[in-house]
Amino acid sequence: MVGFRYLSVGVYVAAGAVLLAATAARADAIDGSWCYRGRHLAIEGPKILTPSGKQLTGNYDRHAFIYKVPAGAKGAGTSIFMGVLDDETMELRVGSELAKPEVWHRCAAPVS
Repeated sequence: MVGFRYLSVGVYVAAGAVLLAATAARADAIDGSWCYRGRHLAIEGPKILTPSGKQLTGNYDRHAFIYKVPAGAKGAGTSIFMGVLDDETMELRVGSELAKPEVWHRCAAPVS
């Protein structure tokens, strides 16, 4: 009986760890609205609404996004590299994956 009780506790601990890992993996997607010093962008799968207000398709990965600044926008033709750091934070690099990052945060929900 004693072994069974410890086995049951172990099963619950393992199940909890699996649920926690699944929740964490789901939460760190790059999709959503991001803000940095008055600028805003929004990502939904391979679609992006850029800070200049253009809608484009870029190279999407669950944790990263790359696109080229469109014609007519400041920095046209420049590659933009983004990667998630955690649920609320991502880095955006202009021109190179090695450039100094801007640290963007999820935008606050609008208040009505």
